[in-house]
Amino acid sequence: MTVHPLHSTQGTYVRRDGRWNDLERLRTTSPMYDAVIEEIDGRRIRVGSHWLTDWASCNYLGFDLEPEIMDAVDPYIRTWGTHPSWSRLLGNSRPYIDIEERLTELLGAPDTLLLPTITHIHMSVIPILAGDGTIFLDSQSHKTIYDGCMYAKGLGATVQRFRAGDPEHLAELLAKAPAGKAKLVAMDGVNSMTGLAPDLARFAEVCRQYDALLYVDEAHGFGVIGERRPDETSPYGSRGNAIVQYAGETYDNIVLVGGFSKSYSSLMAFLALPTWLKNHLKVAAPPYLYSGPSPTASLATVMAGLELNEKRGDEIRAELYRKTMRVLEHVRALGVYTPNSGTTPIIELPLAPGEDIAQVGQFLWDRETYVTLAAYPLVPRDQVGFRVQVTAANTDAEIDQLNGVITELAHAGRLLRTDVNALGNAA
Repeated sequence: MTVHPLHSTQGTYVRRDGRWNDLERLRTTSPMYDAVIEEIDGRRIRVGSHWLTDWASCNYLGFDLEPEIMDAVDPYIRTWGTHPSWSRLLGNSRPYIDIEERLTELLGAPDTLLLPTITHIHMSVIPILAGDGTIFLDSQSHKTIYDGCMYAKGLGATVQRFRAGDPEHLAELLAKAPAGKAKLVAMDGVNSMTGLAPDLARFAEVCRQYDALLYVDEAHGFGVIGERRPDETSPYGSRGNAIVQYAGETYDNIVLVGGFSKSYSSLMAFLALPTWLKNHLKVAAPPYLYSGPSPTASLATVMAGLELNEKRGDEIRAELYRKTMRVLEHVRALGVYTPNSGTTPIIELPLAPGEDIAQVGQFLWDRETYVTLAAYPLVPRDQVGFRVQVTAANTDAEIDQLNGVITELAHAGRLLRTDVNALGNAA
């Protein structure tokens, strides 16, 4: 009898692809995976009867807990109902237009287009931009970018990968690309695991030299980094208006993709793009034509978040920077390796060779520390570990407790040390 790869035989799943075995083991055995969160209290969460400090959410600015943002929801719902259920091509509730106008000014972009999620955008817009041309994909791009590129490949595009952080390798590949075909370069802004931002100015220069369109996913940078100016309150820059402004760049040959689900804690995403492309996507991108739009509560919290960002955003980012550096400086003083050599609030901590991610996860759980467990194949095997995301809403006492737990793991030899990683890189 032929057994389907996802059918059960005497309680055992038969799979052709074993890459997901480690993740499945964690899903079924670790309290950190597939957890049901019953209650929150600030950045404390309750799973069952167990209270933990949350370092796994990406609410960097703490907007999910801001009373004035919460208070904005009810008036919108009383006006627009719980959900404006037209597809956007058929009808736009006025808040969509207001947000796009406000967002365009914040980003300093030619225009913006709101769609429900970044995943929707990657899966629908990347194939449109690539056509039957070539996509040059950063080797460390987020899985959702990769999936959008693979879908585009199925529709006729060619996909080539270039080394992460290597604009010269990209230039070599672009120089060999077929003439007369679209060239799309797809990459992350602030990386979701390392917390590092690329040299956007250099990548933009290469793309313009070879008439390629640079497509940047700024899911984790929007709201955190922004334009540099003398009165900035932290090295993050000002206004949180993302990597193009942070790099002092223009939007020539750049399409920026961002989301409100991280810093703004709202279900909505956007593209910053020229108006002609925006108008084309209105008739070519399936999420604009067919998808149900973001709920009214998201429209309300995005607009309230934009207003709060203008009033107190830089003050909040200064606090976020201070708290983040308390963790990063502690990690570095311990000699523990993190790929985040900068200052963003994404701190990945790979495990020492031979350490088991499930056991480390249980250790963290027992010490009331809730993190993102990064197991294979979510990350390469030599990068398995956990990710901490600092938010402005975390307290100094919570940071003290986190640093204490990291110290325990470091002294037990369970985290990758900087000197060990250097030896590995040298090899």
